Amino acid sequence: MAKKSEYTSIGGQALIEGIMMRGKNKIAIVVRKPDGELEVKVDEIKENFLTKFSKLPILRGIFAFIASMIIGIKALNYSAEFYDDESIEKGKFDLWVEKKFGDKADGIFVAISMIFALAITLLFFIILPAFVSNGLSNFFESKLLLSLLEGIFKFTLFLGYIFAISKMKEVKRVFEYHGAEHKTIRCYEAKVELTPENAEKFSRLHPRCGTSFLLIVVVLSIVIFSFLGNFGAPLVRAGLKLIFMPLVAGLAYEVIRYAGKHDSIIVDIISWPGMMMQKLTTAEPDLGQLEVAIVSLKAVLEEEKVENAIN
Repeated sequence: MAKKSEYTSIGGQALIEGIMMRGKNKIAIVVRKPDGELEVKVDEIKENFLTKFSKLPILRGIFAFIASMIIGIKALNYSAEFYDDESIEKGKFDLWVEKKFGDKADGIFVAISMIFALAITLLFFIILPAFVSNGLSNFFESKLLLSLLEGIFKFTLFLGYIFAISKMKEVKRVFEYHGAEHKTIRCYEAKVELTPENAEKFSRLHPRCGTSFLLIVVVLSIVIFSFLGNFGAPLVRAGLKLIFMPLVAGLAYEVIRYAGKHDSIIVDIISWPGMMMQKLTTAEPDLGQLEVAIVSLKAVLEEEKVENAIN
């Protein structure tokens, strides 16, 4: 399979009226403040225990996912600070955490956000499908068919969730920034001068996208979990599948990583479902949103002194 002529490992995330670009060593967050000015923040990616696994296949995907969640939630919270409604008083719990932990309060809020997100994922995409499969076992005897039906339910739930939030006004703005992120990276990979007008011409879909990653996780979980059978109580099956989820995430990471680096018919086939899903999670951005994405990308390139940066 041929490698892509141009490839960058830089990735991004859409924020509230902003974009985060993440390079190898630096993170750049750019937010358009309510007054229209751009706030630029560049942070160094600190090495930690996760770094030790950055080059090990499968394992690197698991720990990259954890690290991305932590960085992503921090960036999202940072962008939200510019749009906080000061007229709304903080709750007693928020005030208690800030008083108790001081400078470490932000880390506590990030941890709470992660736990909440994982709990919701566990409930709706592992526990609930297991109970649905258990109910269907009264009508179907085939273990393979029950696993397949559970997978279809899980995929339908995932698709319905994405479709529902895409209709929310606030989320649509974030999806427009998501599209701006992809267009900007496409423009950079094509070695075209980074301007909003040039970036606008490129596709808002990209094979290395979190949406594609999540879709591949869902599909791989359907395939892998079908081999586990449909035995035991729903919570037992849910627990067993939870144990295997890191393996699924690691495999999905390797698929996305490979697809982002290579061009072939097989890669196109693998990438196509995720690219189609991105039509829901991205929207066409305006020139101002593309400007934010370009400033963020250039900040990473400048800080890391990437040789082939386009100025």
